[in-house]
Amino acid sequence: MVAHVGTVAFLGIDALAVDVQVQLASGLPAFTVVGLPDKAVAESRERVRGALGAIGLALPPKRITVNLAPADLPKEGSHYDLPIALGLLLAMDVLPKDELAEYNAVGELSLDGALTAVAGVLPAAVAAQGQGRGLICPLEQGGEAAWAGDLRVLAPGNLLALINHFKGSQVLPQPAPELADETGPQLDLADIKGQESAKRALEVAAAGGHNLLLTGPPGAGKSMLAERLPGILPPLDAREALEVSMIASIAGQLGDGRLRRRRPFRNPHHSSSMAAMIGGGSRARPGEVSLAHCGVLFLDELPECSRQLLESLRQPIESGRAVVARANAHVTYPARFQFISAMNPCRCGHLGDADLACSRAPRCAEDYQRKLSGPLLDRIDMHIQVPNVSAADLDLPPASEGTAAVAARIARARNRQRERYVNQAPEQPNDNIIRLNAHADGKLLEAVATPDDGGRELLRQATGRMHLSARGYHRVLRVARTLADLESSEVVHRVHVAEALSYRRLRGAT
Repeated sequence: MVAHVGTVAFLGIDALAVDVQVQLASGLPAFTVVGLPDKAVAESRERVRGALGAIGLALPPKRITVNLAPADLPKEGSHYDLPIALGLLLAMDVLPKDELAEYNAVGELSLDGALTAVAGVLPAAVAAQGQGRGLICPLEQGGEAAWAGDLRVLAPGNLLALINHFKGSQVLPQPAPELADETGPQLDLADIKGQESAKRALEVAAAGGHNLLLTGPPGAGKSMLAERLPGILPPLDAREALEVSMIASIAGQLGDGRLRRRRPFRNPHHSSSMAAMIGGGSRARPGEVSLAHCGVLFLDELPECSRQLLESLRQPIESGRAVVARANAHVTYPARFQFISAMNPCRCGHLGDADLACSRAPRCAEDYQRKLSGPLLDRIDMHIQVPNVSAADLDLPPASEGTAAVAARIARARNRQRERYVNQAPEQPNDNIIRLNAHADGKLLEAVATPDDGGRELLRQATGRMHLSARGYHRVLRVARTLADLESSEVVHRVHVAEALSYRRLRGAT
């Protein structure tokens, strides 16, 4: 007799069905797990043995074979502990077969029989719902699984509680989906004195989801500006929250089982590796670009990042996806993020100050900025200079307009974009839904962002004089469309094109 329990294997954020088959056969006592298990899965034998022993059950003196089918799919992670244990309980006639056939199971077992949290519960729940089944998961992740929709979720704290539930001596309640408490204080734009041009650029970038590069001397406030961006961005909608939470679940960063509505803000160090930034490693985990999906990826000291790392950002910035190709896996993660970066004009940081600049100026600036390739810079919609704050600005009282007022304008501009693109592009694939001006391209962009006669003539002249590439031309149109949205204008005027052009970096400029 072979017992069957359903579970999943993860490929990116997709959960693939796995059938855990447990057989008890005559022969010398042994416990074998087959089906391409990794080290964590192979070690599940000892965790399962200890957990069963903690509730007073001993493995029978038989040959135990656990097959994880399909056998050619790599199995990774500790979430196979629970389905293996349940398969053994079925084979030992401890649990009823009919009821358990309606559930998939994920969870790690402690030696005392307790269930502990694992990565990927939300994608596993979505997959179970697609199969018309329920999900058994650890207690602290029941709320996470409940977000998948209308499915039965059992979230026991330990193996004994689950056995009692199926035997009818205990009833496990259906967990309710919960949101994380994100009512804490936010950094306020009013804290930044001066830098009105930079604040304006930050507002425009936030309204349209545009990439932004801040360049200026040390202490000018570049990082302060970037850190206040999450506060002026609207919360995630339901679709975005589910996408972001599924990536966080796979990465094991949704430990409390509560979904978050605040947009992610990732600020990795410039010494991060390629695998940490784009994704990869032995288990092809999501990288920073995917963890920033629907949010912000902020890279400070941009030229200090390795050249290979910077060039690897080009593909996800353009396509909104991070593709991790390995010999044993080819995984694609969503990675539609807003790229915000900051840099000094040169290594010493004081290029424009003759009293502080190093003796190699301006050659040091050319060498420093040469680390950033033209194709990468061309993918950044807006380039803004952030000068030093004067003593007079520092002596001013706090600004009257803070984060709340700016966030309200951005929310109105984004609502206009959302309504526009729902009507203009209603049948986009799920991983390529147009939500913001920064995502529009081709005929769609020309349909919604063609300037008036004055703006079109200005753009035509500037394209030749500024040596704009085709990509740069379209990014100017995107920013101009956002400027018009901030003014609630259906028409892109010459003034909008002029301001958008002012945010473009001149080719060859340092």
